[in-house]
Amino acid sequence: MRIRFITTGGTIDKIYFDALSQFEVGESVVQHILTDGLVDFEYDVVSLFQKDSLEIDDDDRKVLHDFIANDDATHYIITHGTDTMPETAEVLSDLDGRTIVITGALTPARFRTTDAVFNVGMAVATVQVAKPGVYISMSGQVFEAGAVRKNRAENRFESTGRN
Repeated sequence: MRIRFITTGGTIDKIYFDALSQFEVGESVVQHILTDGLVDFEYDVVSLFQKDSLEIDDDDRKVLHDFIANDDATHYIITHGTDTMPETAEVLSDLDGRTIVITGALTPARFRTTDAVFNVGMAVATVQVAKPGVYISMSGQVFEAGAVRKNRAENRFESTGRN
């Protein structure tokens, strides 16, 4: 099984600029995570965006949707900012015959303490065993598209009870 990783930015790829005292989305860290994890499966990494998820709009979601719709892969992991993951998952939910897992991080992968590596690993496991569909994998949980929301007050994902 070959897994195609698609990077779109988000906290997982954020870097801190001291001079600006803020975070900005940098180059994707997915390749480094996979290399450090000594993975032994076929994969490739495609970078579509380097955006905070609050900047991803309907046009960007259409680009992502159309890329996958016209692509030959069947298994995808999309790294994405956490704030709008559920919206992106719903837009992709009509892509039949594919297993798509969206993941990201609540803290940048470049931090010493981060959830990024665990979340990418969980997404890799999920994409290999889940039936075709669209899922969000965060913090050790897997949610189906349309049945998840981000609870910003608690900084976690939770089921909406739908599906």
